[in-house]
Amino acid sequence: MNEERSTTGESAEPPFRPVLTRRADAETCADPSSVMTLLADSDSTADGFTTYRSTFAKGAVGAPAHFHTKATELFFVISGSLQVLVGEEVTVLEAGDFLAVPPHTPHAFAAAPGCEADVLFVFTPGMGRFDYLRLLGRVMRGEADPKEIAASAEQYDNHYVDSPAWRAALKAASE
Repeated sequence: MNEERSTTGESAEPPFRPVLTRRADAETCADPSSVMTLLADSDSTADGFTTYRSTFAKGAVGAPAHFHTKATELFFVISGSLQVLVGEEVTVLEAGDFLAVPPHTPHAFAAAPGCEADVLFVFTPGMGRFDYLRLLGRVMRGEADPKEIAASAEQYDNHYVDSPAWRAALKAASE
């Protein structure tokens, strides 16, 4: 591995310790239409990033239209197809596609019509998001009140918005 050197010739201290999450040790959160595998939250990366993997069943709706004020959200489609909203444009990401959504940009995602999707998500800078993902699972399973999600908007930097383009895309997918 390469070692960084400071201008004085000494080794630079890395911003966080290396993070390794073994598949067998990763926590999973499941709801009726997806499974999220929690890989690294900001507490282990010194706010550098947060990452998780989601597998979506056919027809699964991932997230409604929303934006983040602090983080860029990165999407990498491992397999399948993911329908996404970015701004007011709806498109489909295929296996191997990458998308970076900057702060303040409305976006949403769901498994593309008739498809499953397996997606790696990364947020940078990171912030504690795993509790939010756990909350989503509880809401989807009927174990928590959906109002808890709205109440946590500032805490988890998820700000929901209305998107006629996304509503139309979801309606077309259900027909």
